[in-house]
Amino acid sequence: MTTPGFEQDIKPLFRPGDREAMLHRFDLWSHDDVAGNIERILSTVRSGSMPCDDRWPDERVELLQRWADGGMPD
Repeated sequence: MTTPGFEQDIKPLFRPGDREAMLHRFDLWSHDDVAGNIERILSTVRSGSMPCDDRWPDERVELLQRWADGGMPD
């Protein structure tokens, strides 16, 4: 199984509204910001508290976890 990339696989997980809601803390469309906050992001998507309007399916959480485990490539 290949490691997902940020631009192709991870960035599209975050909708424009998700990005806007979090810009006061970090930019979900920035590789460095997501990589630097990955534990917090993973925790909130696992708990269902982010995004605030709908829980992510397990496949999306697993994709984000695979990216983190794979060294968070661009």
